[in-house]
Amino acid sequence: MEGGKAAHHHDTARLLKAFTRTVEPRNFGIGLVAGFLLVTCAYFSTARFDAIHIAPLVSPSETRIGSPATAAAAGSKSQLDLGVPEQTLSREGSKAEVLDTDSDDGAGNKDLVHDASLADTKKDDTFARDGDAAAAVEAAKDDDDAAGALLPRLSANGTQEEQGVLEDQELLVPDALAAANSPNKSGNNGGSQPVVQSDPATIPAPVQQTPPTTTIPEAPKHEEAKAPPAQQIPLVPEPLKQQPGPEEVATAPRREWKPLCDMTSNRRIDWCELDGDVRVHGAKATVTMVGAARAEEWRIRPYPRKVDPNAMRHVTNITVRSTMTLPGAGEGECAIKHSVPALLFSDRGYTGNYFHAYTDVILPLFLTAKQYGGEVQLLVSDMQMWWIGKFLPVFKSLSNYDLVDLAADNRTRCFRHVQVGLTCHADFSIDPLRAPNGYSMVDFTKHMRGVYGLPRGLAVPAAGARPRLLLIARASTRRFVNADDIVRAAQKVGFEVVVSEGTHEVAPFAELANTCDVMLGVHGAGLTNMVFLPTGGVVIQVVPLGGLEFVAGYFRAPSRDMGLKYLEYRIAPAESTLTEQYPADHPIFTDPDGVKSKGWESLKQVYLDKQDVRLDLKRFRPLLKKAIAHIRANKLQH
Repeated sequence: MEGGKAAHHHDTARLLKAFTRTVEPRNFGIGLVAGFLLVTCAYFSTARFDAIHIAPLVSPSETRIGSPATAAAAGSKSQLDLGVPEQTLSREGSKAEVLDTDSDDGAGNKDLVHDASLADTKKDDTFARDGDAAAAVEAAKDDDDAAGALLPRLSANGTQEEQGVLEDQELLVPDALAAANSPNKSGNNGGSQPVVQSDPATIPAPVQQTPPTTTIPEAPKHEEAKAPPAQQIPLVPEPLKQQPGPEEVATAPRREWKPLCDMTSNRRIDWCELDGDVRVHGAKATVTMVGAARAEEWRIRPYPRKVDPNAMRHVTNITVRSTMTLPGAGEGECAIKHSVPALLFSDRGYTGNYFHAYTDVILPLFLTAKQYGGEVQLLVSDMQMWWIGKFLPVFKSLSNYDLVDLAADNRTRCFRHVQVGLTCHADFSIDPLRAPNGYSMVDFTKHMRGVYGLPRGLAVPAAGARPRLLLIARASTRRFVNADDIVRAAQKVGFEVVVSEGTHEVAPFAELANTCDVMLGVHGAGLTNMVFLPTGGVVIQVVPLGGLEFVAGYFRAPSRDMGLKYLEYRIAPAESTLTEQYPADHPIFTDPDGVKSKGWESLKQVYLDKQDVRLDLKRFRPLLKKAIAHIRANKLQH
């Protein structure tokens, strides 16, 4: 037994001796030191990541005013001036500075996904300075891929233009939320200024500024990270986790972009307004505004019958455009510099018709140009010299300058303001609520009387004089077949009667009309001369057969707007000469709507071109009595 114990001790001593020979004390000490260093490195590595992950959990209210994170957030706010509450900016700025997720956080930490996609530059710089970039950058890329599914990535190498456009898109949501959540924090009463989001295409991309470098408090002293550029700071509140959709963007407050031309609001005419450095080249039919904030180009026919292709076919297209760059030397240099604004219009279309001359050009020109008191240049496209000569006194009354024939003008004229197309409200009508200076049709007739030097402003006969009636005779269609009988009937009622058709010259007929108190005529352009009647006069319109009450409206409402008494007489079938051309059961009598349904030409050929009128004086006499009673009442009132 003792021998066995001795053998055992002998074996143990022999093993210790062998181990001592194999492991020298020096090597054993080195191993212990290496193990200690390995544990120490692991400990500090774990502490570093704990500091980075704990930092986002600090409440914004606990962040000291003087801390680098707060300074970065405040700096970002001053650069963008978005009117977002300061706490929101501080919180989002702090996240952007300290966020650094590994692959385990990419999908789980969803409230930080937006920030992760915007911190690429900081992460790359930090890991590069760390020295062991390979594995760390790969982990960062994994996070970026997860975030990219929700938001487009802002690359550190992206162009300034790309970053600017994306910034404009991202700012829509914060602006809308700031306006909705803090309605009393913006304005001019000491609060933040209201934010008006411009169209991204109208403003240049913001210049990227190099932000100040800050130190992350929890990181080791050698770890420094740059604050993200101002346009990369995410200002979306935490509940919003992805790029806003179209519905969200639509709610953002935006400054409405006013295009140069209006093609939709007026059913009669398209028109444009240009302010700034505006250059007109007549022979090229171009109007260009240079140095504008946005490039546009339009094609305008400046005549108020845009839905009528027959009227517009001879109206020249004017190219209206704006450019964002100034012309170089020798390009579009100003041959003539004007100190007054300009109005550009066409005198083609239907202006050969006396009524259309007024409703399509003369009246709109008054409505547009009168406000300038003569200090406006008139530019005429498609100029017809005979027509301009006919109405030359009107043009001279509205402009102190000679008219410019654009087609014959091969020079560049420069203005500060140009309107292409005249202001129009309706046919032969002005809406005072929409007119400059509240102009009305009474103002228009007063102006026209002044143009031709007409003395009578009120329809009050002179003492001892009989009221005067002007019977408008027509030479071809819609004639009064029994004009002599009408004259005698009017005289019996108490009128002095004048019969005239008028001539090419406007002035003689205007003078004649102004001497009268009542105007009588079948529907037609001759009734347009009511503009020369004195205020308080009477217009009697005779409406031919054929359901033409709708065309009678061209004079019905305008005459009342001019301060005139309007009387309308609709003839019976027996008063139409159509009964002499067609049987009583013909569709033109039994179905006038069917005739009209075939188009304007069908209506015109039958009811306007082939029809004359034979008034039934027994039916008509009461209107003559009403007219003279109205004029006599004027005399009593004045």
